[in-house]
Amino acid sequence: MLMLGFAGFMGILKIILMAISAFGLFDAAFRREDAFRAADKQNKVFWLIILGIALVVSYLFTILSILPIAGAVASIVYIVDVRPALQQVGGGRGWGRRRGSSSDGPYGPWNGGR
Repeated sequence: MLMLGFAGFMGILKIILMAISAFGLFDAAFRREDAFRAADKQNKVFWLIILGIALVVSYLFTILSILPIAGAVASIVYIVDVRPALQQVGGGRGWGRRRGSSSDGPYGPWNGGR
């Protein structure tokens, strides 16, 4: 009975770690490449590879081995360190950001004096 509860807890933990890795991967995929350079972080391809490997490893291996733990650390580093730096440089969210037109001024759209 105790082992069944432990296996259920480890399964939930595995799903949480996969969700963190997937969130980091999708967030990095929709960020601009120049934002990574401007934030003085590793480039976009590096983070996409690391977070993709972390997602695959957390799916394939048991949570008690070293590879999913390393993947979880990489995902947490991206979310805690890289993502806020990219948000400061990029001016907000990468994938849900509202993009204005070229005629938008600092206080909203410019309508030409109409």
